[in-house]
This record gives sequence, structure tokens and C-alpha cells, in this order.
Amino acid sequence: MIYYKSAADLEGIKKSAELLSRVHGEIAKLIVEGVTTKELDKRAEEFIRDHGAVPSFYNYNGYPASLCISVNETVVHGIPSNYRLKSGDIVSIDCGVYMNGYHADCAYTYPVGEVSAHVMELLKVTKQALYEGIAQVAPGKRIGDIGYAIQSYVQARGFSVVRELVGHGVGKNLHEDPQVPNYGKRGTGAKIQNGMVIAIEPMINMGKREVVHEADGWTIRTKDRKPSAHFEHTVALYNNKTEILTTFQYIEQIFKF
Repeated sequence: MIYYKSAADLEGIKKSAELLSRVHGEIAKLIVEGVTTKELDKRAEEFIRDHGAVPSFYNYNGYPASLCISVNETVVHGIPSNYRLKSGDIVSIDCGVYMNGYHADCAYTYPVGEVSAHVMELLKVTKQALYEGIAQVAPGKRIGDIGYAIQSYVQARGFSVVRELVGHGVGKNLHEDPQVPNYGKRGTGAKIQNGMVIAIEPMINMGKREVVHEADGWTIRTKDRKPSAHFEHTVALYNNKTEILTTFQYIEQIFKF
């Protein structure tokens, strides 16, 4: 069941989204060689709680941290650890904020130090694929149009789309209907209508699209162990207007590509 948001709902999600965007800005300041992923997680939780909110992911279905931190071949749901980032890594930071009854969800993949040209291309293509998908959020469109736009853009550039993991509705619950795949056919799926708030989140692999689950029950990595990137925004359609509720502006004051 899709929950269409009221004006009050939308304002609540916007407040969570603004704080979440600022959390990403705080974490971006710390993305340097030598920092541990646990240190990033600790800072995120402190910042969220200091601003009167709670981390959406913490204890969600038993998840043990505030951030999902996925390095290199890890696609999503990497658990923060004592791993120290090193030059050449890429690290995806996925975070959710729950404040005053509403969630927002956002992810960004960072290069650490000097990364290869091909890896940077993966990051750039995945980031742009997010916006290709967002461009399909409009009256008269369908969810399948989002996936088709992302898939077409990505595959034309030689990368692959993860299929086991998808975007989703977001609001009073972290994960709501509809599911928002990053692949699909134009003109299929649920109609995109006013009041819909969705998290669009392309997860794109440098190599093949297949993934495997690690023994910890959370971590999902590429089967061929090639790098994967992940970018995500929370997006709304309201009064026939598309609004990107999260923003990368705080990140992009530090990281520009």
C-alpha cells in the first residue's frame, strides 16, 4: 500500500531530510586516509542525537550501527569496523534520520585519496544515474520509467545495475511501498502521483551485476569483487512539482566531482 503524503507529512520529511543532509556534510569532513569506519559512525550518531533525532538504521531489524559503510566491492549494508580507509578506496555512506515521526534516507560514495580514472568514472556515472532517475518523477510517469532511465544510462557506459536491492517509499516508515528498482520497462509499475515520497538509490557495479551476502547477515558485495557505487536522494512529488528533499550541497563544499 502506498501512503500518499499530506502537506504536514511533507514538511516533517523535509526537516528530517535537512538534518540528514547536514549529517552527510559532517561525515564528508572526516573522509580521509587513516580514519576508521567506526569513527565515522560514531560522529554520525552524535550529530544526529545532538539535534534531537535518532538514526533510522540503528537497531533496524537488529542492524548494529547508525551508518551503513560500504568500502570498494561492498555494495550496501557494510557494518562499521576498525578498518582504516586508504588511498584508492571508495566508501559509500548510507544514512537515515528519524525526527518528529518522519524518516529521510540518503547515500553518497566518496573517493579516498587517489583513485583510478575508471573508478572515478563509476562514481560519476552512478551519481548522474540518480538524477536521470529523478528526472522521471513527474505526473503521468510510472515507477518503471525511473528504473528504465537509470538502467539505460548506466549500461550504455559499460557498468551494471544491481537488481536484488531497490529504492523505496519513505515517510513515517523507513521502507514503504512502492519498491523503486534501478532497472525496468517504461510505462510499467505504479503511477507516480502527487503525495508520493520515494528514495531513489542506484547501486551500480563496475563489473557484473551479481552480488553475494556475507556471513554477517548484512554485508552485500559484488560477486566478482569489483567496486560498486551507491548514491541516493529522498524525492517528493507534490502539487505537480518534483522536489529533491535531501541535498548534497554540504558534501560538495568538500568533495567535488
